Amino acid sequence: MKFRLMSLLICMALILAGCNFEKKKTYNIATASTGGTYYPIGVGMGQLWTKHYRAQNTKFNGQSSAGSVENIDLMKQNEADFSILQGLISTQASQGTGIYKDEKYDSLRSMSMIWPNVEHFVLKNSDVKTGTIADIKGSSFSVGPRASGTEQSTLMMMKGIGQTKKDISPEYLGYEETISAMRDGRLDGGSLPAGVPVSSITDMYASGVNASILEVTDKQMKDINSQVDTWYRYTIKKGTYPKQKKDIQTIAQPNILVTTKEMDADMVYNLTKMLHENRDFMIDVHNSAKEMKLETALNGLNTPLHEGAYRYYKEKGLKIDDRLIPEEVKEKEGGNQDEK
Repeated sequence: MKFRLMSLLICMALILAGCNFEKKKTYNIATASTGGTYYPIGVGMGQLWTKHYRAQNTKFNGQSSAGSVENIDLMKQNEADFSILQGLISTQASQGTGIYKDEKYDSLRSMSMIWPNVEHFVLKNSDVKTGTIADIKGSSFSVGPRASGTEQSTLMMMKGIGQTKKDISPEYLGYEETISAMRDGRLDGGSLPAGVPVSSITDMYASGVNASILEVTDKQMKDINSQVDTWYRYTIKKGTYPKQKKDIQTIAQPNILVTTKEMDADMVYNLTKMLHENRDFMIDVHNSAKEMKLETALNGLNTPLHEGAYRYYKEKGLKIDDRLIPEEVKEKEGGNQDEK
């Protein structure tokens, strides 16, 4: 009996030794609150990448967060491997300016501009006077969750038009909470930047909240860009939202997919390629992905590319500005030139 038991244990050990017990590797993609566009895009991106990497026992998860500012913190703390950031926050972090003055994030690397982050300042019609973003003065207004890209971009836009938080009664709510508070009469308006259509604003119109999206004039856009030059003109076409009967003139800034220079170059090359070669899949995830195109992948980027993304765009023949070529690539290419 002892001999048989020993033989059985040896056989089991041999069988187990032949099995692959490699631990599943999980990568996190930091997004924003669930009522905006970052979250569904990040989740969809994770599903796409996981499908292609399933054989390698690797998974990519889209995770909700307070937005761009927290996403930077999550990456620094190794709690996120990829993030979607507003162009404003990505630029300031990689250059060590604005809220990141003297705190330059040297490891930050961009992968692609994915879609425009369209500014939606919504306000109850009873408070609308000019129909522009200047009308928020004197209102109770949500500037976005604390430590979010929404808060930072909203305050930057307000600064551009000569306003501060002292001119409003500020609240710090997510997108769904903002619309819910407006519906209940507890809030006059809020800032909800995202790719169109924003589900929370669709709900605002569909559920009969008596409010409108405010416009941005050319002068206001110029004044805002005098702070940080990252915004451009964007028209929300009529019919984008329920009961929207006319075009709305607003502005947008790029949304950028980022990682760090420590991420494996071959993986980043593959992930970038998958993203651009599976555009239809991403459009099914969210309509804003229609504006995700290879020819605009570098538009608005101020953060150096990751080596893997750089390699993909170079293969595709895109013109890459010198400021977007990462130092690690310049060192390699410089070394290759020296060898020649």
